[in-house]
Amino acid sequence: MSRGRILFVNRFYYPDHSATAQLLTDLAEALAARGWTITVIASQLRYDDITAKLTRYEDRSGVAIHRVRTTRFGRSGLAGRAIDYLSFYVMAFFAVLILARRRDVVVAKTDPPMLSVVMALASRLRGARLVNWLQDLYPEVAAELGVAVMRGPVGAMLQRLRNASLRSAICNVAIGERMSERLLEQGVPPARVQIVHNWTDEDSIRPVVLASSGLREEWGLRRRFVVGYSGNLGRAHEAETVLGAAHLLREGGNVVFLMIGKGRESERLEARVVADGLSSCFQFRPYQPRERLSESLGVADIHWLSLRPELEGLIVPSKFYGIAAAGRPVIAVSDPDGEIGRLVTRQDCGVVITPGDSVSLAEAIKSLAADPVRVAAMGQAARAMVERDYGRGAAFDRWERLFFDVSAQS
Repeated sequence: MSRGRILFVNRFYYPDHSATAQLLTDLAEALAARGWTITVIASQLRYDDITAKLTRYEDRSGVAIHRVRTTRFGRSGLAGRAIDYLSFYVMAFFAVLILARRRDVVVAKTDPPMLSVVMALASRLRGARLVNWLQDLYPEVAAELGVAVMRGPVGAMLQRLRNASLRSAICNVAIGERMSERLLEQGVPPARVQIVHNWTDEDSIRPVVLASSGLREEWGLRRRFVVGYSGNLGRAHEAETVLGAAHLLREGGNVVFLMIGKGRESERLEARVVADGLSSCFQFRPYQPRERLSESLGVADIHWLSLRPELEGLIVPSKFYGIAAAGRPVIAVSDPDGEIGRLVTRQDCGVVITPGDSVSLAEAIKSLAADPVRVAAMGQAARAMVERDYGRGAAFDRWERLFFDVSAQS
């Protein structure tokens, strides 16, 4: 007998490999295995391939997948992206009207932005209960990233609409403490805000012993102290602090910054590295296959990540959890009172550097390079934190308790 019916709405789902798709696929399949009736409403698109056209209907691991037709202009221009968003709003709205029943739970993620507004109306018309799963807060993110129109009346209007949809929901799930604080500041009632952090797959990402890392040997890093970065380096991040630290560390010759992945800021960083004559201090590698994530994360002695302080509470760098699962410490170039800054300090699994302070970053790296015992202890603390609080099982348990609570409300 089903424990209840849940409809998830997000633009991307399996087999897409974007972050929101992977998280949603993990949770939907886990809940289906626990006896919930799960439906996912997504598009036929893939995040990184607008030419792909996925099947309209599919049942996978007990999850009924309904993929709606949308336009496919892609991410190359703002106008085309807006039309893609609009087409998904319309098609997902009617899909919920058709598929949802009274007292079902409708979970709206945040791709595309403002999806909560559309789902609030659809849920009300069907007598369903709306839960917003907030991976970011829009339009604030766009405003902070320099989209001028979001800093004026249009942005203010969108924010009012968004806030109204959050207040109408039965629950809003924030993925961090700082995001929860932002919601409360916007007038969302405390009783309608819960924190459920994102997670990592602690079973597939395991610590790798440095001495046995084949990639270190293959990439010529065996005798170097490796400061790694894995994933997208985009507009929400900054690399000037690391670049400044590299200038200060170049004379020693033992430290190398290993960049695995892509992104707008990664391309700029690579150009600056060449222009500044720092090529011996950096390596740039492409994304590695997901099945090699333990190995690619395990290449580094320590990892760094960054988040611009003005974006704290609007997004959370979820790559932190994968790094921790790999048993590696983190240098968080971020607000010390930010989401990751708080975690790193609380768990003693790394160090926090204020953005712009290249001198402190260089000193921290030199200190850690000279103290392998401390690095190992921090890595062990990071792994223990994941096993205790941020693994898949713990996250799925929290979500299931939330859905039991939501279903019990009148």
